[in-house]
Amino acid sequence: MKLSYSVKNWPEKDWSKLCDAAVYAKMSGIELCSVDDDRFLCKNSPTNPGIAPSERRKLRRADLAVPCVDTAGDFTESNFPAEFSDAVEAAVNLASPAVSIHTKSTDREACVKVLSSLLEITRRKGICLLVETKGTYADTEKLRDLLNEFADDQCLAALWNMAETSAIAGEDPEKTITNLGAYVHHVHIHDYRMESGKPAATLMGEGELPVHDLMNALRSVNYDGYISLLWDPAWYKEIEDMDIILTHFVRYMKTFRGTRRGKGYLYWNKAHTGKYVWKKEVLINKTFPEVLDTMVENFPDQTAIKFTTLDYERTYSEFRDDVDEFARTLVSLGVKAGSKVTIWATNVPAWFLTFWAATKIGAVLVTMNTAYKIHEAEYLLRQSDTHTLVMIDGYRDSNYKEIINELCPELAENRPGSPLHAK
Repeated sequence: MKLSYSVKNWPEKDWSKLCDAAVYAKMSGIELCSVDDDRFLCKNSPTNPGIAPSERRKLRRADLAVPCVDTAGDFTESNFPAEFSDAVEAAVNLASPAVSIHTKSTDREACVKVLSSLLEITRRKGICLLVETKGTYADTEKLRDLLNEFADDQCLAALWNMAETSAIAGEDPEKTITNLGAYVHHVHIHDYRMESGKPAATLMGEGELPVHDLMNALRSVNYDGYISLLWDPAWYKEIEDMDIILTHFVRYMKTFRGTRRGKGYLYWNKAHTGKYVWKKEVLINKTFPEVLDTMVENFPDQTAIKFTTLDYERTYSEFRDDVDEFARTLVSLGVKAGSKVTIWATNVPAWFLTFWAATKIGAVLVTMNTAYKIHEAEYLLRQSDTHTLVMIDGYRDSNYKEIINELCPELAENRPGSPLHAK
């Protein structure tokens, strides 16, 4: 579960203190808001293009990201474009994937028109535009219809403000997630109690927000984004210490299972240029097929294997498809769990496919030395009780085809697909 918090309502804190607070609370992200205020207009602002690269490196070293940049104004107001432009620039400079907007306008046509122009900007910058479930669009049926107008959940999606849909719109989590589903790319959360018919914010876990049901709703769509705390010190004057508020939030949220099914934590390498599925030099309790499935789940489109001289390059997903196809082929030849499958080949794709396919079936892989001559090959095939042999034509001065034809002369008269009876 990836947790972050919004810097909104903490104007007295400078950027370094805001980051320190996130690190102290063991959060994964820090969410910007109102980038046109004094903190983000000075020379030392993290959004300054001149120092943004160094700020990104600092964030990486602290295992922090900027999951979203929030705008403060209504996106249908005349002065909004200037604020939006600053927010988009800040998102680009800090490698944030999204900018959020909201409105109180009930004029759907006006909203569609403005969104179209905003989308042109964010698409060029490679940023996702998020409409918050706040104001008019706390009613998620209306938001769903608006998003469906564009039908592009990679460029235009939803920011689920859980307190707004629950307390203001009166929606239960199941209704919200049914309406928005995969449109949900980011989440805002804070707890509340109803007082005199109005929601009053309180510490997480001490109010009426149905957090358990909300987490189940996110889990139902395999949500993998951030859950970000919105907090204002004025809401709970008994506790003004930022570290206490954030630490309490993290500890409370960690009592819930993650919202991503079957996807675990990824570990940075030292240079922060990539991530590992498992910690280095730690034994894992998985079979080979489970290892491949895990890699496909986490990095489906990353290159898994590449033979530049043999024109064979596959992503993890494509490689697993090849493995599955070859495993089915071996099964059709009678290979089953415990059968001996021998591979006689050099470092070619077929070697790896045979290995992974055999483990998929539960067969035993027998490897033959590429330099074997006829007597050595005969001994190994007999002693190993080989069921199926996968081989290349030969290597250097060993002609595998001639060797096998001499050991098994019946092959010359055998038709492919017919039973082979060899003395």
